[in-house]
Amino acid sequence: MQKIFLISLACLAISSLSCQNPSSKKEVDFKNPLNVQFGDPYVLRASNGMYYMYGTGAGAKKGFAAYSSADLIDWKKEGQVYFGNNPNGWGLHSYWAPEVYERDGKYYMFYSAQWKVNPTNEEENFKIGVAVSDEPTGPFTDIKNEPLFDPGYPIIDANVLFADNGKTYLYYSRCCYKHPVESEVATWAKQKGWFDEIEESWVYGIEMKADLSGVIGEPVLLLRPPVKMDDKQAEWESRSVTSKEVNRRWTEGSYIFKNNDTYYMMYSANYFGGQNYAVGYATSKSPLGPFTKAANNPVLQKNTASGGIVTGTGHNSVTLSPDGKTMLCVYHGRTSATGDERVVFIDKMRVSDNGMLVVEGPTTEPREQP
Repeated sequence: MQKIFLISLACLAISSLSCQNPSSKKEVDFKNPLNVQFGDPYVLRASNGMYYMYGTGAGAKKGFAAYSSADLIDWKKEGQVYFGNNPNGWGLHSYWAPEVYERDGKYYMFYSAQWKVNPTNEEENFKIGVAVSDEPTGPFTDIKNEPLFDPGYPIIDANVLFADNGKTYLYYSRCCYKHPVESEVATWAKQKGWFDEIEESWVYGIEMKADLSGVIGEPVLLLRPPVKMDDKQAEWESRSVTSKEVNRRWTEGSYIFKNNDTYYMMYSANYFGGQNYAVGYATSKSPLGPFTKAANNPVLQKNTASGGIVTGTGHNSVTLSPDGKTMLCVYHGRTSATGDERVVFIDKMRVSDNGMLVVEGPTTEPREQP
């Protein structure tokens, strides 16, 4: 089903933490992580009642694989559903972060890849493309032989909102590549002799054409790392720098949904390959902002400080439980057992009566069906 199903979250904003009525509970051994080796997982709840998961990796060569499930517990590998060498393929490598939306009987895949057209030989020449299929399991074919648009800098992590005003919006992350930004964190790191500069990635939004073939107008900056060190968000969003891990601060992996009259944008910060990858959110009354970051950020992060085994939690999507009553946060992470391999987690999430978003994870203990 299209992302528009999230727009009516008022009807599920969320009074129950249970996925099923007490009288019909079925005890099952659901346990995180899933046996799915994906980064950047995205779950489509399709109109045929099935769930389809897409992500980065899982053995897909120059493209993307998918899994299907009827219950979010047992997942069937559907094989590779998108191939970069399709008749309109424009990518070269680095196929990342696919998201699939059902629209008017078609399935549209948004993804990022390294563009073949690279006259200045940029190391990061990532752009966003759109492919279409008659089935959620593909094969997907690019709607044109070039990216969706070129803003003049590398971009990744497409996310789409079919809004209740009839418009469609694309959200993406400008890469850190060749994007040094002055901030108090950058000055602090330079004074310590760690890094000469700090590069940043920022989240933008832009309106799309109705046929999804291009964009309208100019991108609007929505989210970026804090400039001041006394900003309440600066500590958790700067951990990759303050731990001397890398000279970059990320704002990426955005995911937007509407609850009542408020737009919630979830996003990930810090290095995706490290332990400090974490998720926060911001809210707005408009699809293109301004967005205000939440006081209870981060809402998802490593749990090793409390005796857990999960690190690197991030780049999430949101879906609904089979009964349609509970929101679920789908994300990747790592454990002490999986090492550097990114694996998929699914945990309950909710929006409380006062508008606060809460993710009940990361979890690794057996529990009821999501």
